Parts: sequence; C-alpha cells; structure tokens
Amino acid sequence: MLKFFLIAGEASGDLHASNLIKAIRAQEPEAFFVGLGGDKMREAGCTLYQDYRHMAFMGFVAVIQNMGEVRRNFRIAEQALLKERPDVLILIDYPSFNLRIAAFCKNHLPDTKIVYYIPPKIWAWKKRRVHTIARLCDAVLGIFPFEPAFYARYGYQCTYVGNPTAELLRHTQLPKRTHQQPSELAVTNKAKPFIALLPGSRQEEIKHCLPMMLAAARAFPNYPIVVTAAPGLDDAFYLPYLKDGESLRRDTYQVLASAQAAVVNSGTATLETALLGCPQEAVYHVATGRVLGFLKPLLFTIPYFTLVNIILGKEVIKEQVAYHFTERDVREELDRLLHDEHYRAAMQHSYAELSTALGSSDASQYAATEIIGLLK
Repeated sequence: MLKFFLIAGEASGDLHASNLIKAIRAQEPEAFFVGLGGDKMREAGCTLYQDYRHMAFMGFVAVIQNMGEVRRNFRIAEQALLKERPDVLILIDYPSFNLRIAAFCKNHLPDTKIVYYIPPKIWAWKKRRVHTIARLCDAVLGIFPFEPAFYARYGYQCTYVGNPTAELLRHTQLPKRTHQQPSELAVTNKAKPFIALLPGSRQEEIKHCLPMMLAAARAFPNYPIVVTAAPGLDDAFYLPYLKDGESLRRDTYQVLASAQAAVVNSGTATLETALLGCPQEAVYHVATGRVLGFLKPLLFTIPYFTLVNIILGKEVIKEQVAYHFTERDVREELDRLLHDEHYRAAMQHSYAELSTALGSSDASQYAATEIIGLLK
C-alpha cells in the first residue's frame, strides 16, 4: 500500500490537494493519505494532523505574533513524517513552511520521494529558491505554462501538468455568461446587475482590503454589492463591514459567473475571475506601499503582480497595488468596468487567450500519473 503525505497551508491548496488525492486514488485504489490541510482534503479521505486554519499566517508581523503556533506546526509535521514514513511527500505551495519540511524529510527520510506540486512563484521573487527546490525535490510539477522554461534556465527540470483552477472550472456547471447591456440584463434576468467583491481568504488581508472595496463600490448605488466569503471564516466576521442590502455569499463561482464586474484581491482569485469571464480589477494592500513602489525593481523580476497579466505578458486587468490601492483609483476603474462596453469586450477577448494558453490538460490527473511514476 502506497502512503502519501500532503501539506497545504491555505484554502486553495486544500482544494487542489483534495483533487490530487482523488486522482491518485483513481490510479492506486489502496493508497493511504495523511498530512496537514483542511476540510476538502479530509473529505477526500486524508487523515489530518493539523488544520490549515492554524497555519495560514500572512506577513512578517503575523508570523512573529504567532511564532509559538508556527513552531508547533513544524513539530507536528516533523513528528508526523517520522511516524508515517510516507512513500511520497507532496508539497502544495506554502513555501516558507514547506521548504523547511522538505529539508527535514530529505535528512531524516532519504527513501521518501519529495514532490512540489504547485511550486512557489519564485519566477516573481526569491529566484534563488530555485536551487533549493531542485536540490530537495525529486519532481517539480508546475501549473503555469512558462514555468518549465524558467527552471530550464538554471539547468533544472519542471513539468507543466496543466492548471488546477482551469481544470476545476472546466468540470463545474455554471450559468452561461451573457454579454448583454446592463439595462437588458435587468429585464431578461429579472435581477439587477451587481458588483462582486472578493477580499481574500485570510483575516488580515480582508481587514485591509474589504473596507476600501466597499467604499468604492458604494459609489454605484444602482449596482447591488455581493461579497464572497472565504472557507473557514464565519459569516459573523464579515457582517460588521456590510450595510443593509449588501449580500454575503459562499458560492463564489456562481457569483462571478453572473456579476457585471468584480474587485478582486490579487491571487488565484484573479485567474478564477478571468476564466469565468467576469470583467475585473485586482487590488492588493501593502502596509508600506510607497516604499514598495521604490523597491519593486529590486525585489521583483516581472512587471506585473496578477496571474492573468503575468501569463499573457501584458496588462489585461488593472492592478491597484500598494499606494495605488485607494478608494478613488478603485472607483474610477470600477466605473470603466461597469459602463465601457468596448473595454469590457477587449478584456474578455484577452480572457479567451488566457484559456488557450493554459491548455486543456487536467492538472490533477497528469500530476497523479507523474507522482506514481516516481515509485515504479
């Protein structure tokens, strides 16, 4: 019986890990799964040693404030590895934690294969990590089409297995998006076109992003506001931010498939929004925004922050990052997204290019085959 140990440190990783578990089990029905993750992994049949809700600390300050919990999570993972002695350790994003665990595994369990599925975005910053990843991992399975070329520049191998977000959306039944004018939508759909706000998945980023998003969206009273909630966060967390008539929903894909426009906290959600055809702008809060503006050329090796723009190599969606993330900037771009049909159409045309670039491979199936192949 093959044993797989998976580590996912946030909601999206938990989701993609759960689909990978299902894909591996389809090929190896007797496989056994343990690890650190969330409800999706548990539902897929993975025995959890720790829930990612106790692991999702974002930013230097949050990590310092929760250092005791961080250290405890390391101990949990290390002790679980020594107890389980898996055939394969599968790392899903979450680099600061996962790279340390990979090093521990390499030193203490030399017979365990180490696979990085959804490797960290080192092509954007911390490029030197490419050497660490290559040294520690037996296989690197990328989810963006440009990643193999990036690794090849350093003499390493990375296999593009397809994009798990695109895979998920291909297999999700959603209403077909209409391209009617807002006035027509109100009549034919018997509901007013609305603005979707996706403020992120962690409490700290939501606290910084949601108030600004709401302030900008409230400038358009003819468009109801729908806020999407993150897995693992109770409704009670969001309600103090909302006014009467503003909705909170958890069916994010359904919301995006119907929204007139969206304001999205930068991350995987921008890719999901694009693949669902919803016009959007991306925002991202940075505490020292103006400092980042000066340091960006030194810290980052790419001109864009959002996945949509990075993959296509051009500005498709407006990025309101750091000191550009203001109520005025968000409001002005939102006005254009809501009312400029030529602008909306051009963005959606680029979305079609994005879908083509990602390809039609089912990432979880491809990744499962690659991982099992390491053991043959």
